[in-house]
Formats: sequence, structure tokens, C-alpha cells
Amino acid sequence: MVGIAQVNVYLRVSAVLSFVLTVCLVGLDTQTKIIFFIARKATYRELEALRILVYVDSAAAGYNLLQLCKGLISARFEGNLKGAYICISWIGFLLDQFAAYITFAANSAAIEAAVLAITGAEEFQWMKLCNRYTRFCFQMGGALLCGYVASILMALISFISAYNLFRNYSPNRFLHLKKT
Repeated sequence: MVGIAQVNVYLRVSAVLSFVLTVCLVGLDTQTKIIFFIARKATYRELEALRILVYVDSAAAGYNLLQLCKGLISARFEGNLKGAYICISWIGFLLDQFAAYITFAANSAAIEAAVLAITGAEEFQWMKLCNRYTRFCFQMGGALLCGYVASILMALISFISAYNLFRNYSPNRFLHLKKT
């Protein structure tokens, strides 16, 4: 039977891989078209939401790698960290919540920008871009799908860290630790 610690590790490794895949797909995706004798290149730098997505997902992948390292270290010194376990659990819980929300927000903003690139906005005189840069838009769509998979994985990781934190508290008295 797989324990909760192993599930946490598998989810974090999967999240890191999804974040890295998202960052690579967004960051390395370019397409050049010649429009009226001028070469025009589409990259993630054209939309601020995609640039923020690259930064946020890179930071989230690094955070999950640090959490994996913390898990290895705390497994090695498990008996010596008893007093600091609650504090470490609270910090991990809050950081996991923050990472889950910020990655979801960055992916949602990137989706909104992608929808504008697909449909355009005539009121603002923004042209459709995906009818010219089709390969770029398809790869960006795949990257955003990977980003949402990573966000869902972060939500699951956040559930596990909440469980690991609140299982130490008494069910009868508000925020009182269980007696060991």
C-alpha cells in the first residue's frame, strides 16, 4: 500500500515535470511569418501574461524541488524535529496554498490572453493572431493545458499538506494539539 508521503512525492515530481514542460513549451515556442515584406516573430514575450506564466511556473517548479529536498532531510532527522514539526507544517501548508493559487491565477491570465489572441477584440482594434501564427497558438494551447494539469496537482498537494497539518490537532478543542 502506498502511504501519504509517497503520494506527496509522486505528486510533487509530477508537478515539477508539468511545470518544466509548460515553461519549455511557452519559452521556446516561436514562429516567424512574413507580413507585407516584413518578418514578424511571435514569441511569449509578445504577451505579458505569458511572460508572467513563465516566471511563476519556473518559481513553482523550484519550490516543489525545494519541498522534495526538505522531505528527504526531514525523513533523515525525523526524531530530532518533533518540536519544530508543527511550525514546519504550517509554513509548508501556507506555501503550498500560495503556490496553488498563484499558479492557477497565472494560468488563468494566460488563458485569457490566449482567448484574445484567438478571437481578437474589434472594440480595441486588436487583431486575431492565431489565424496567422497557427503553430505557435497550437503549441501555446498545449503548454496552457500542461499548466492547468500542474495547477490541479498543486491543489492536490495542498490538500495533502492540509491533512498533514490538521491531523495533529484535537478534533474536540479548537487549535489544541493532540496528546501524544
